[in-house]
Amino acid sequence: MRATQGSRAVSDAPPRQPTSQADANSRRAAATLALTLPSDTVLYLLLPMYAPSFGVSLAEAGVLLAANRLVRILGYGWVARFYARNGDRPACMLAAAATVICAIGYATLSGFWALLPMRLLWGLSFAALNLSTQTMSTSDPNGAARRNGRSRAVISIGPVLALPAGAVLAQLWGPRAIFLVLAVTALIAVWVAHRLPGESHPAPAAKRRLSLPGSLDLWSFLEGFTMDGLFIIGLSYLGKDVLPTGSVVVAGTVLALRYLGEITLSPLGGHLADRLGAERMLLWLSMVTAMALIGFGAGWLWSCAAAIVVLRALQLPLLPPIVARRTPGPGRVQALAKRSVWRDIGAGTGPMLAGLVLPVVSPFWVYLVPAVLLAAAAVACVRTAD
Repeated sequence: MRATQGSRAVSDAPPRQPTSQADANSRRAAATLALTLPSDTVLYLLLPMYAPSFGVSLAEAGVLLAANRLVRILGYGWVARFYARNGDRPACMLAAAATVICAIGYATLSGFWALLPMRLLWGLSFAALNLSTQTMSTSDPNGAARRNGRSRAVISIGPVLALPAGAVLAQLWGPRAIFLVLAVTALIAVWVAHRLPGESHPAPAAKRRLSLPGSLDLWSFLEGFTMDGLFIIGLSYLGKDVLPTGSVVVAGTVLALRYLGEITLSPLGGHLADRLGAERMLLWLSMVTAMALIGFGAGWLWSCAAAIVVLRALQLPLLPPIVARRTPGPGRVQALAKRSVWRDIGAGTGPMLAGLVLPVVSPFWVYLVPAVLLAAAAVACVRTAD
């Protein structure tokens, strides 16, 4: 056994380069998304507040903000096949270039039908960029959770810097000028993406039959439904009488704090997952999240909201390493894309349901039921391997 371990140590010494290369590629993919994501996050801040300046109603603004998720639900499979066939460099360069077009469109176009193609184009671009960050961070199983946590931190730098800056510039120059600045940052992302590898990713033959969602699919759906759907809308709806209103700077700062949590805590979540196990972390963090959601609905608004922000940041690095370990072969890219689709479905339906039920149903019940389901889905993820 010692001889075997010794020979393995000798034979494994040279291949350490792929691990360092995986770290570098993961950083480049994350930096590409960090430079392109602000055009979307700043639009989430400014479009509802300045809807008339964009030539749309508030209702049309809501549809535009949801359109990028809806097109991803329908188009993620196509994007995954294009990405797998062409590799990271061409896919991410094309996605970053498309983001430049979107940002210029936000700065110059007016009206629902003029802005809708920009939102659809961004949705497909984000799908490719997000898929690249997950694929690059899991390209080497060793340290995948740690790498994914650092990737999430790098990605969040863009929104943290852009949201307060966009809020200030909106007050000084109006809501459009910031998007010309963000078009320049997206142009830099094209150069960053040029340094990504260009090799294709082997993919299995596409399955034409429909299949029931597995435990990871259900957990992804419920996490998007609760953390990116019910929680965000509920924080605005339930806290509207407490949060200061009429200040775009305050709103931008509050949104930026969510991404600041990812910068500071996602690397910690990835490090702990490598040491303790991603499944174990997912189980316990989901349980605590369920309790925080119940407390949020019960009226402990701000303390539980702070806890949920922390827990979300710790959970973000967990799923891709689990998926990569359970799907180690050519199906890894498609498996990662599938879970992203389920998260998008949850994040898209959560706000719509929240808008319907929060005015008429006790918040305690609105958050209790999804919290229990999230905890149950986490248990199922640990018990099954799909």
